[in-house]
Amino acid sequence: MNPDAWFTLAVVFAIFVALARNWAPPDVLFISGVALLALKGVISPDQAFSGFSNAGMLTVAVLFVVAEGLKETGVLDYIGQQVLGKANTQRGALGRLAGIIIPSSAFLNNTPVVAMFMPIVVDWCRRHRVSPSKLLIPLSYLAILGGTCTLIGTSTNLVVHGLLLQHGMEGMSMFEIGQVGLPYALVGIVYLMLFGNRLLPERKELLEQLGESRREYLAEMLVQGDCRLIGKNVADAGLRNLPGLFLIEIDRKGEIITPVAPNEVIKANDRLVFTGVVSSVVELQKVTGLVPVADPTYESSPARQASRRMCEAVISADSPLIGQTIRDANFRAVYGAAVVAVHRGGSRVQQKVGDIRLEPGDTLLLQTEPHFVRAHHNDPAFYLVSDVDQWRPVRHHRAWIALVLFLILIVLMTTGVVPTLVAAVLVAAGMIGFGCLSAGDARRSIELQVLVTIAAAFGIGAALEESGAAAGVAGVLVDITDWLGWGTVAALALTYLMASILTEMITNNAVAAVLFPVCLKIADKCSIMEGATVDPRPFLIALTMAASASLMTPIGYQTNMMVYGPGGYRFTDFIKVGLPLHLILWCVATLLIPVFWPF
Repeated sequence: MNPDAWFTLAVVFAIFVALARNWAPPDVLFISGVALLALKGVISPDQAFSGFSNAGMLTVAVLFVVAEGLKETGVLDYIGQQVLGKANTQRGALGRLAGIIIPSSAFLNNTPVVAMFMPIVVDWCRRHRVSPSKLLIPLSYLAILGGTCTLIGTSTNLVVHGLLLQHGMEGMSMFEIGQVGLPYALVGIVYLMLFGNRLLPERKELLEQLGESRREYLAEMLVQGDCRLIGKNVADAGLRNLPGLFLIEIDRKGEIITPVAPNEVIKANDRLVFTGVVSSVVELQKVTGLVPVADPTYESSPARQASRRMCEAVISADSPLIGQTIRDANFRAVYGAAVVAVHRGGSRVQQKVGDIRLEPGDTLLLQTEPHFVRAHHNDPAFYLVSDVDQWRPVRHHRAWIALVLFLILIVLMTTGVVPTLVAAVLVAAGMIGFGCLSAGDARRSIELQVLVTIAAAFGIGAALEESGAAAGVAGVLVDITDWLGWGTVAALALTYLMASILTEMITNNAVAAVLFPVCLKIADKCSIMEGATVDPRPFLIALTMAASASLMTPIGYQTNMMVYGPGGYRFTDFIKVGLPLHLILWCVATLLIPVFWPF
């Protein structure tokens, strides 16, 4: 190899070491590395930064917006609550998770899918006294495996797709990779169902954290005529043993039902009285047709809720509100706010929420105008005013639009009527144009660190190819298989192994972009070894599958990092659970890839 090749390998090695030791963020390392290679003259500036116009990278960016639209309209949340809410055992919950996470992550980026379902899983664990450590690793793994089933399932697939087009080859069709991805997912489900409970840790301390006491509010909710809870009993409606929330009584036309039995059927115009923590009170308001009745000025219209915020305010000793009932205080006229719930330390308030006479120290949960905190931060009526971070208005009235747009995206990508990137851009624009999310939310949903890393990694891949480093690495790998007498299938297996080891240490998209030219050279070397042309596509499919399936470390994939803290995991937990599954999937890929993509 020439000096440029050795210099390129040294830069790549330095980046990998820095990533493994967490010396700097991946986007900083990759953009610095590609700039250094351009400065040395290994590649031109155009080659170094051409990744920023790559179709695969841009498609990833746009799909972040599409996923956010589904999240903002409550589509995923509703599906998750419906599916997981009926599970009674850990294995049952895992089975139901597999039924929804695999198809969801097949068509959506894995990160928002895990972000959406993680609180649902934790809430289920809290209600059923199951440690979250038993279900959060499976949640991440299921999202990873589901992402291997379609072209848009994970950004790695789109990165390889973009590189295929860039090199003049045929891109991947919507379900092409699913020929191996679907068996992958099925093997993963069976493995987790059979061995997950024994291999996954049980962190008892997490159960104690889930049961800790926190400030409790009193809330009174009206069941409107269009509420989905009507006709269901308390247990089936998911109102029994809610996390941090307790249904005290039901007021049915003046008849007080208390204690509330789990088989009590909910009827229209029932008034449900709850006591619970702020996060759970906020969750109640996401149920369409269930609205607070403490203050008649509460805004229940989903369209107008989008401009409202949720705040907590503590009544001061000099407040003019002292002695007034919530109903008479006229919060809308005075403060532009409506009272949702009230907390009074030391004892549970016995009156109806609207009849409570306010005292110093009472904490109110308020639905407010956007600038309430800034306007009343120094108001003498309150000791403290703060935003409730957990609350975001869900655009339920736009859910059907988001779902239709998403189905249109799937149809366009499947049929190939328009290019993948064009279809994704049109649907993302539709999400914003039809009010499924705001332009600001769309911008915030795009993960720039991921995109910069992908784009810069394309430049690193170009340097490996241009300098001859890719050919050198490929030659060594093929020489090993030739010396051992194992042939092309062994080269495929070693390619998968090399990619899978690297993806456990650094970002999967970077591995795909960096090793893409290496796979092309491996196919060329195998052609010489076999004395006949060897198609590079099987090696590229192996690279895609290996780079997408990071199971053995928390740092290898973002969804693993997302569950690492909430699950109370240790680094070795991922090795214990992920290593056997990784070896099984390696065998599955090595056997199936030559069948569907012959050499």
